[in-house]
Parts: sequence; structure tokens; C-alpha cells
Amino acid sequence: MPLSAPENEGFLVQNRVRALTALSVPAILVGVISGVILFGLDELSLLVQHLVWQDLPAAVGADPNGGWWIFGTLTLTGLAVGLLVRYLPGHAGPDSAAAELGADNPPLPLKAVPGLALVAVLGLAGGVSLGPENPIIVINTALLTLGIGRLFVRMPAKLIAALTIAGTVGALFGTPVAAALLFTGLAGSMTGAGALFDKLFLPLVAAGAGSVTMTLLGGVLLKISLPAMGAANGWDVLAGFIIAPVAAGIGLLGVMLFPYAHRAFHRLGNPIVFTTLGGAVLGVLGVIGGPLTLFKGAEESAELLLHRTDEPVWDLVFLALVKLAALVVAAAAGFRGGRIFPSVFIGVALGLAAAGLVPSVPVSLAVAAAVLGLVLAVARDGWMALFIAVVITGDATVTGVLCLALLPTWLLVTNAPHMLAAGNGGDSADGKPARH
Repeated sequence: MPLSAPENEGFLVQNRVRALTALSVPAILVGVISGVILFGLDELSLLVQHLVWQDLPAAVGADPNGGWWIFGTLTLTGLAVGLLVRYLPGHAGPDSAAAELGADNPPLPLKAVPGLALVAVLGLAGGVSLGPENPIIVINTALLTLGIGRLFVRMPAKLIAALTIAGTVGALFGTPVAAALLFTGLAGSMTGAGALFDKLFLPLVAAGAGSVTMTLLGGVLLKISLPAMGAANGWDVLAGFIIAPVAAGIGLLGVMLFPYAHRAFHRLGNPIVFTTLGGAVLGVLGVIGGPLTLFKGAEESAELLLHRTDEPVWDLVFLALVKLAALVVAAAAGFRGGRIFPSVFIGVALGLAAAGLVPSVPVSLAVAAAVLGLVLAVARDGWMALFIAVVITGDATVTGVLCLALLPTWLLVTNAPHMLAAGNGGDSADGKPARH
């Protein structure tokens, strides 16, 4: 006898609750493992960074902040990455320049995971202006799709990959909210029926587990604090309306230059050649901009904010432009890494410059609005940009102003090109870049 409508609805709800409860166990497991792998990769890169930038120069009596050390280290980093991309199995995975954060791609073959992890660590430790987000998502997805798939054989690989992205994003930014916002745009493609929050529930559980794991391990990457903005007024709204689009416009300069830079580097054919050249260019930019413009930008953003009154306005603008150039070169020259953390540094520098030009604008609002504009231009994800801008201030009162500032900024960037290379951006079997 068929179920009546109310009975059928109750039966479906009961089944959905049972399914979500059962899947919560692997979701938590995915989040915890994602956080542990991220922590391990980041700690290893910090260990190598300490060795290269502190222990080694101290042993040979060199100045790690000197021009020759910066130039030589980044050039050698480029050479090492190029050799690994050329000769390691799997050629260190796909070119990060061709992948959106959390893109729905097939899992990376396991043979390519060690190479990708190694080049990511070398890039992070060597001072390359890219973050860990793209490589760690690819690494975690490859490992957990296989591992969790064997433990929970009835769990779809696509769901495991989605949970892994959520868990890793939660671990990266120290809170599950980032992953929840990111997945509002992806929820429609996930399996299963039910309301939107049903589809967000498991990714949120995985993200929460990843976030808590990273926090307990003491590995939160964005450790930034700013003074509270206080009650917003009309001038604050106007400031947000101006700062965010201007910052986005500066970011779009890099976005528009990126495909030309990518084609120029990859026309050289051999990754040993173009990553070494890219490392040399990054070395020159590092000499010009100084140590603050090196690395992924998280610790450097915190340092810039700590000494925010020490830097003249035009010096801050100069730092932002050098870092933007370094981000374009690093992403275009075959290094594996993400673009969000360097974008945060650029936004922080521009926001501090704006607050210096107009002291009546609260520094937290200026920085948050500039970060909003930069991340939106580079990552093209409104939720992610808004979330990171709010997290940097640690002040929920800035949210309303940022939501208004998002309007002109989104209109500015919505028809602009994405910061992505043409084609799949991967490397062919002989280690040469794939034809686009």
C-alpha cells in the first residue's frame, strides 16, 4: 500500500536524518585528516624556510635580507621546482594557474602527490609569492578520495572530494564559515535531496573538524588583528564604496597581465627553464620590495599591521604593487600555489595606505575593504572575499559596510577576465607544458 503524502514526507525526512547521521562520521574524519595534512605541510615548509633563511646564512656569514641572498635563493628555488616538475612522476600535478579554488576536477593520481607536495613546500619555504591553498586541496583530495573510499565503500567519490575541499578550506582559514560560504555556490551539484542546509551540513561538519584540528595543533595561518571599527556612519559607507573598487581595480591590473605572463613563460617549453627564470624575476622583485614581499603573505600581513604606523603611505602602495607583480610572476611561471594569501597582503598594504591618506577612515574598515576588493578581483568569489575581509578585522560591525561596498566592486569585476591560464594548465608526459 503506497504511503500517504504526510507519511511519505515523514519517511523521507527520517531517511535523510539517518543518512546525514551516518555520513557525519566520515565527514569528521575527512576534516581531521585534512587539517593534519595541512598542518604537516605548513610545518615542514616553515622548517625548510628556517633552514634556508636563518640557519644557512648564519652558517656562512651572509645577510638573509641582502639582495644577493634573496635573488640567489629564489632563483635556485625556481630551478629546483623546474627540475622536479620536469622529472618527477606526474610532473608535480596540474599547473595551479589553471585551477579555481575548489574546482570540480578528477582526483590527482597518487604517483603525482609526493612531487606536488615537494614543490609546494619548496615554493612556500623559498619565498615564492603563493599560498598553500591550491596544492593542499589537490593533495588532500587525492589521498582522501582513495582512503575514505576504501573505508566507506558506498560513499560517492564526488561527495568525499567535496567534503575534503570543505575540510581543507576550514583548516586553511581557521573557521568552517569560509567553507560553508564557498559551498553555497556548489551545493546544487552535490548529491542528495533536501533543503540547502542539508546539502551544506556535511561539508560544514568536515570544515568544522578541519578548523578545530588546525586550531588545536596551533597552526592557524591568518593570525591578524585590528582595532574595532565602532559604529559605522555615512562617511564610512562612502569610504568602503571607494576603497574596495579601487583596490579591485589594482588587482585587475594583475589579472589582465597574468595570461600574457603565463604564455610568455610557457613558450620557453621546458619547466626547468621557465621556473628558473621565474625564480630569478621573483628574486629581483624581492630585492626591490624587501623581505616583506616574499613568501605567502600571512605572517607578513600580520607584521605589516603590527608596524602600520611606521610605513609611509607611498611605501605601502609600492609594497602592494611589488607583491602584485610577484603574485603574477609566481602564478605564471609554473610554481604550485594559491593566490588568496598573497592577495590578502596586497589588500592589507593598500588598506593601510588608504587609512594613511585619510586618517578619519577607521583602519579596520580601510584594510577590510581593500582586502575585499583584492580577493574578489583575484579569486572571483564574493562569499570568500567578504568572509576573509570580515575575519581580518575580527569585528562583525564592519560586515554591513562591506556588504554595501561589495555592490560596486562586484559590478566592476563581474565581466573582467578570471586569473586563470587557458586550457588545463597541466604538464604533458614529457614534462613540457601542455599546449593551450
